[in-house]
Amino acid sequence: MRRFLPRSLLGQMLLSVALALLVAQTLSAVLQYRAAEQRREMNAANQLAFQLVADPRFDYRLGNGNIPGDDRQRRWRRLRVERTPDNPLHAGEKHEPGREELLRKILTDQGIDPAELIVTTRKVYKDDYVMKVARSRGSWSTPPDWTKGEMLVAGLRRAGQDTYTVARIPYSEKEDRQIGSLVAQTLLLYIVLVGGLAFLLRRITRPLAALTKRVETFAETRMTDGQIEPSGPEDTRRLISAHNAMERSIAALLDEKDVMLGAIGHDLKTPLAALRVRIESVENDTERERMAATIEDITSSLDDILSLARVGRPSDPMERTELSALLASVVEEYEDMGEPVELGETQRTAMRLRATWLRRALRNLISNALRYGENARVSLVRENGDAVIRIEDDGPGIPEGEIAAMMEPFARGESSRNRETGGAGLGLTLARAIAEQHGGSLTLLNRTEPGGKIAGLVAELRFPLD
Repeated sequence: MRRFLPRSLLGQMLLSVALALLVAQTLSAVLQYRAAEQRREMNAANQLAFQLVADPRFDYRLGNGNIPGDDRQRRWRRLRVERTPDNPLHAGEKHEPGREELLRKILTDQGIDPAELIVTTRKVYKDDYVMKVARSRGSWSTPPDWTKGEMLVAGLRRAGQDTYTVARIPYSEKEDRQIGSLVAQTLLLYIVLVGGLAFLLRRITRPLAALTKRVETFAETRMTDGQIEPSGPEDTRRLISAHNAMERSIAALLDEKDVMLGAIGHDLKTPLAALRVRIESVENDTERERMAATIEDITSSLDDILSLARVGRPSDPMERTELSALLASVVEEYEDMGEPVELGETQRTAMRLRATWLRRALRNLISNALRYGENARVSLVRENGDAVIRIEDDGPGIPEGEIAAMMEPFARGESSRNRETGGAGLGLTLARAIAEQHGGSLTLLNRTEPGGKIAGLVAELRFPLD
C-alpha cells in the first residue's frame, strides 16, 4: 500500500487536500441529494393533494370516440384524475407507507380526513385509465416512449363515500441535473483549490528539494562549493541561510582537524622512526624485539586513528567496481599467506565504491574472524535491493548485551592491548565508518546452533545497489 502513496511533501499535501475535498464534497452531495429527495417527495405529495382536493367534474364516457374537440382537450388535461368504485391498488402492487403518511398529513391540514388513502408507483402503460384516454386522442402504431415511464398513483376515499378519487403524476427516480451539477462543482473546486495549492506548495518545496540535494552532496564531499542561494518563503530562506552557515562551520572544523591530525602524525611518526633505528644498537635480542614490537603497536594504532579520522573526508572518487572480484582478491591475499579463509557463494554485483577503503574494511573484519574464530568464510549475495557481504567464523561470538559496545572506538572483547590478541580496538569502528561512507551499514550477529548455543559470529556489510 505504501508504495502507491506519494513520497514527496508536495505529493502528500496535494493528496491530503484532494482526499479532504473529496470527503467534504461527498458529504455535501449526500446532504444535497437527501434535501432534493425530500423536496421532490413534498412537491409530489402537494401535487397529488391538489388534484385530490380540487375534485374536478368527471365524465364516465371517456371511451366515446365522438367527443367535440374542445371537450376532448379539457378531458385530456384531466386524464390523470378519475373517480372509480374500484380499489386503485392493482394486484401485485404495494402500499408505500411513507408517502401515504406524508399525503395524509397534507390532506389533514386542508381539513380532509381520509377514510382510506392509497399511494403506489406504477408504470404508465400498466394504467388502463391513462392509456384509454390517451388512445382516444389518436391511433398509435407503437406506444410512445413516455408510456414506459413511472407515475405516482394516489387513491382517496372519503368518509361516507363508496368511490375513490384517483390522482396521477409523472415520477422519475433520476436526478441527472443535480448529479451533473455536483460533479461540475467538484471539478471546479479541484481546479481552483488543488491547482492554487499546488502552485504555493511548489514554491515552498522547490527550495527544500534543492536544500535536500545540497545536504546529500555535502554529506558525501564535505565541500562548501556549490552552496544554494536562499529562495522561497521567508522561513525557507532563513533555513537555507542557517544551513549554509552551518556547512561553513563544519568545513572549517574538519579542516582544523585534518591539520591537527597531520601534525600529530608527523610529530609522532618521525621520532618513532628514529627510535626504531636506535634500538638496533641494543645488544640484547629479546629486549630489542620487545622494543620493536612496542614501536610497531604504536605505529599501527596511530595509522588506525588517522585512517578513522580521514574516512569522513575521502580524497579518492567512487568508481564502478565488480564487488565479487574485489572480494575474491582480498580472500586470495589471505590464502597466499596460508590463512584459513574460504570464499563461499558470490553473485556478480557492480556498484560505485572506493575500492581502497572497502579493502581495508574487509581486511579488518576477516582479521577479526581469524583472531577470535580461527577461520573465516566470506560470501556475497543480493537481498531486497542490497549487496550483502557476510564474514562468518566459528568463534565464541559476542554476548548479546555487548554487541553494540563492540562497535565503539577502543572497545575490545579481550581486555589487553596486545596486537597478538586484538590490538587497539579500532578495526570494527573503522569498518563501520567505511560502510557508512558508502551509504551502507555494518551489523554483528551471533550464529546459533539448533539448541541455542552460539556457534560463531557473522559480520554483515550491507550496501544499497545503484
